Amino acid sequence: MFLDEARVFVKAGDGGAGMVAFRREKYVPLGGPAGGDGGKGGDVVLVVNPRLNTLTNFQNRRHYKAESGSPGGSANKTGASGEDLLIEVPPGTMVRLDDGALIADLTAPGQRMVVAEGGRGGRGNTRFKSSTNQSPRMAEKGEPGQERWLNLELKLLADVGIVGVPNAGKSTLLSVVSAARPKIAPYPFTTLTPNLGVVMLGDREIVMADIPGLVEGAHAGVGLGHSFLRHIQRTRLLIHLLDGAGEDPVGDYVQISSELALFDEDLASKPQIVVLSKADLPQAQTQWPTVQKLLDERGLSGMFISAVTRAGIPELMRQVVALLDDLPAPAAPSGEEVVYQLEPEDTFTIVRENEAYRVIGPRIERAAAMTYWEYDEAVNRFQRILGALGITDALRDAGVTAGDTVLIGDVVLEWAE
Repeated sequence: MFLDEARVFVKAGDGGAGMVAFRREKYVPLGGPAGGDGGKGGDVVLVVNPRLNTLTNFQNRRHYKAESGSPGGSANKTGASGEDLLIEVPPGTMVRLDDGALIADLTAPGQRMVVAEGGRGGRGNTRFKSSTNQSPRMAEKGEPGQERWLNLELKLLADVGIVGVPNAGKSTLLSVVSAARPKIAPYPFTTLTPNLGVVMLGDREIVMADIPGLVEGAHAGVGLGHSFLRHIQRTRLLIHLLDGAGEDPVGDYVQISSELALFDEDLASKPQIVVLSKADLPQAQTQWPTVQKLLDERGLSGMFISAVTRAGIPELMRQVVALLDDLPAPAAPSGEEVVYQLEPEDTFTIVRENEAYRVIGPRIERAAAMTYWEYDEAVNRFQRILGALGITDALRDAGVTAGDTVLIGDVVLEWAE
């Protein structure tokens, strides 16, 4: 089954909790703090596997969670870090957030992208020792790992894309020049999903994509046009196949050319070879002079082939190779660059939620989740963080009074002056 869109939820591992511990050894009656740090949570990483060509792996599984870090131990032992979760995707996978922001375009084999970072481990009480506090009875819980929904969109990576109206013979051509075996039948829309084939010409390897038939209005999504057209955006060369047995091959050429331009103006200028198929049929032989005249008027070269008798196929493939050799090399992938900007972590907002005040902000919510509320020292530290970030003053300006409820993440607090 061909699947080119998927929606998945990823959750990185939480950091391990720091430990409150003290040295308790013989002859060391007043040993100092010895609580170790927690381990870092594992990241969720997308990895390009060139052997994949669809997103079918995501059909039955939508939730992915990396391993959390282990808690710290006594004697200043640091907890083990959680293992990263590697998720394989096919080349050409684009990763978007719910707001449509593109965070990764994965094209190169082995390319990686961290889509959710594991939380850092909480600090043990040894980290809080100071000249004024020799025996701190506080530590941090691990930082929660990032979590988010991702929308995966596949755009096939192929050297050559075969386009045309339904039943023009695109799948037949692909089956003749490659080892691909797409479904072939004498009716329109036999092909409902793109097919990939590898063409071997000596020591040369060319990847060709057979795009399902396009119809009028494809640029607007008619006949699943959006789903089909995006797969030829990355191709370097197009074979525009005209149906030699059709009623009006010239009209089909004009229509499909228009649909390509309306969907993406870059497609209109993409190099293409115009080919009239089914040269073994008398009707196609009658149509060929008219098609050839149109192409001459537009300064385009055309070819006349038959996939059944193989007439013109060798010449077509030689021209494909020649054009590919003349085209500039594909642009190098952008690597792991993130193309969207996160809000500064110190930002926060205060909203009324029923009778309570909710504080929303990445840094303060993370600090609340990492606080051991059972330790007075940890609570006092959290209050200092509120003041440093300006949240204390903002809550007072918002009208908070003693006894009011303040919500920060999953933590419920009672305000007291």
